[in-house]
Amino acid sequence: MNPPDARGNHHPLPTPRSFMAGLENLKEQAGIAACSFVSDGMALGLGTGSTVRYSIIEIARMIKEEGIEVVGVPTSEDTRRLAEHLEIPLRTIEGTTSLDLTIDGADEFDPQFDLIKGGGGALTREKVVAKVSKSMVVVADETKQVGTLGKFDLPIEVDSILWEDVGDGISSICPGEVSLRRVDGEPYVTDNQGYILDCSFGPTISNPATLEAEISQISGVVEVGLFVGICDAVVMASSEGVETLVKPGGRL
Repeated sequence: MNPPDARGNHHPLPTPRSFMAGLENLKEQAGIAACSFVSDGMALGLGTGSTVRYSIIEIARMIKEEGIEVVGVPTSEDTRRLAEHLEIPLRTIEGTTSLDLTIDGADEFDPQFDLIKGGGGALTREKVVAKVSKSMVVVADETKQVGTLGKFDLPIEVDSILWEDVGDGISSICPGEVSLRRVDGEPYVTDNQGYILDCSFGPTISNPATLEAEISQISGVVEVGLFVGICDAVVMASSEGVETLVKPGGRL
């Protein structure tokens, strides 16, 4: 029998399926809540991933039902297809020099609001878009909140011809395994026609800016999945509900 509550009543424990359904509902709520930062006339960076998908759907609703006018810049082909299906006006990354806001996901975030991104394979376009944005809001669930970055393998996009040499170079500074990302046995190819190396640093990345600079110096590295000093707020879904964390001294 399950333990009683404060009143002595017994309640069934949530099943794994009901827990996951509840978490998915909270992720949807977080994705919608992130759109509170969206206002009429904005140019928006549209991120990639399962959680930020809810934000994109909400932006489409705001256009249709509230009459706001925005334009989006997608960070991946998947996001472009979704936004086009939802009839969100789009423009390309090329020639875009400034955006008002980017809403995106993250694989990890730390107390300094630094991120690991790239689990979905779109880290290069995501960083280009984030860097030209006046502010960035991340949508994530509580499993992505960490004390120190690195439990999630760090994705690094590399030149598809030089990937083996790049891997050797990264192995000299990465304490764990450096592996080529594959899908169905074949190398995963990014929207930029690059490969991705997933690097097992473990929770050791206490100075992400220094590590990013070190890795970026290796010939053949296209982009590093560390987003340092870019994120201004995290809208987090947890078992307690949805919470908005704003970076002290940030741009929001």
